Amino acid sequence: MKLIIQIPCYNEEQTLPQVIRDLPKHIDGVDVIELQVIDDGSTDRTVEVARELGVHHIVSFKKNRGLAAAFRSGMENALKEQADILINTDGDNQYCGRDIPKLVAPILAGEADLVIGCRPIDDHPEFSSFKKMLQKLGSWVIRKASMTSVKDATSGFRAYSRDTLMHLNIVSSFSYCLESLIQAGVYNLKVVSVDINVNSATRRSRLFRNIPHYLYQSIKTIVMVFILYRSNVFFGIIALMTSAIAVILALRFTILVLFFDRVGKDFWPSIVLSGALLGVAVQVYFSGILASLLSANRKINEEILYHLRRSAFSSSVNTDKSAM
Repeated sequence: MKLIIQIPCYNEEQTLPQVIRDLPKHIDGVDVIELQVIDDGSTDRTVEVARELGVHHIVSFKKNRGLAAAFRSGMENALKEQADILINTDGDNQYCGRDIPKLVAPILAGEADLVIGCRPIDDHPEFSSFKKMLQKLGSWVIRKASMTSVKDATSGFRAYSRDTLMHLNIVSSFSYCLESLIQAGVYNLKVVSVDINVNSATRRSRLFRNIPHYLYQSIKTIVMVFILYRSNVFFGIIALMTSAIAVILALRFTILVLFFDRVGKDFWPSIVLSGALLGVAVQVYFSGILASLLSANRKINEEILYHLRRSAFSSSVNTDKSAM
């Protein structure tokens, strides 16, 4: 059983030694533990420090490409290195490395495909009351979208089984956390949450500039992934809401005509708007049908990619056995 602990980094030369120092050197049920640093275009000594600390795998970008791209590249390299489990933690030392065995245990026991370390939101010392509310609201939305029971949907402290990695196809440019969780729900993978501890903040988050920017990026990601995988629900809701408004306006006009004999130039715009909205609802509905067909085609392509990854992994394992 091979475990790779992945650390996405962007200018983390100060915190990386502390992150690595706290990582477990041995976990029951795991034969090999290797470290992997994804250098997201760092301009400091992050790569040199990683080498000095004995990191086994270093994937470097020439320029900063963002957390989602870093995770995507790390995921592909972990599969290439024949990892059975991939742990993802942060380079700013936000998460406690000693909690990694908690993440690994459900996968080793065959009880989970994806394990998410849930921070103590209510007792988090770095979260304001407003941010706690946003975290809870966002996690509730993601639970509904992904059909999972995760308490902390934005936590980046996670354990992925090899099979889960083979299923994932990250297309977001912001963060992989929400997208990978929704994809796990789509593919009926078993998602489990475990409570974890957090360390004191070493710096402000570089993922977003401020709360409004974070909300905008998160909502954009959720909508994008929802359209990709639940397009029938997304367009169906819009069509239903639009048609409901159209019906209300039409009923209002009908009631005014039949019971109050009030027909005049002030009321005709209502029936015109009702007709226009009904036309929009029909267009949205058929757009949803088209999107559903495209979504089905995407799922077929992802299933093909999944089997190609499995085939490539099996071929790699057989080659290594032959070499031995």
